Amino acid sequence: MNTLLPIRRKELLAIIILVIFYAVGFYGLIFSSYQAYFLSLVPFNLLLTNFILFFFHRAFSPSFWVFALVVFSAGFLAEVLGIHTALLFGHYTYGAALGWQLFQVPVIIGLNWLMLVYTAGHTVNYFQRIPWVIKAVLGAVLMVALDYFIEPVAVHLDFWSWQGNKIPVSNFVGWFGVALLLQFYFQKATFSKNNPIAPFVFFLQFMFFGLLSWAIL
Repeated sequence: MNTLLPIRRKELLAIIILVIFYAVGFYGLIFSSYQAYFLSLVPFNLLLTNFILFFFHRAFSPSFWVFALVVFSAGFLAEVLGIHTALLFGHYTYGAALGWQLFQVPVIIGLNWLMLVYTAGHTVNYFQRIPWVIKAVLGAVLMVALDYFIEPVAVHLDFWSWQGNKIPVSNFVGWFGVALLLQFYFQKATFSKNNPIAPFVFFLQFMFFGLLSWAIL
């Protein structure tokens, strides 16, 4: 169970580094004349975020590695199913900005699912007195709320595009369904869940995409 852990110097340094990278990315994507260059750095930014995030994971037990593999694979396969059938999210296609693709889906998208499930789960775990089922639901709601801000940014920057240039309600319904299943798994998994910077990473995603969404509207 999570407790509100004090932030130590190295954790504060990690947060500062992430804030700087995201601030530079925000400037580059909105105000710089080198937007294409900053777009090419998006996969690197995601890799850096995950490296710093999991550097502070407390114990890399077998349970954690199974969790990471399952969530990465489930997120990636959900996107593959979504791309090729439109059953989960609606009709959409990925652009080139997120890097190397397999089955027309960027491989790094599985890592993004892992990061969001992990950080949203840690965030809701600070509410210690509510049942784990409610925590899972709240974690899924947080993920959908974040996706609400991600979607217009992703379309604007050609991360992916929607048929008819309209984001369907089915996308958010599908996101909630997949996120809820993975949040259930997070809550019941037995690995250590005391990463002190995980909530900050989730909040940073909210701030970054919220500001980007505001800037492009």
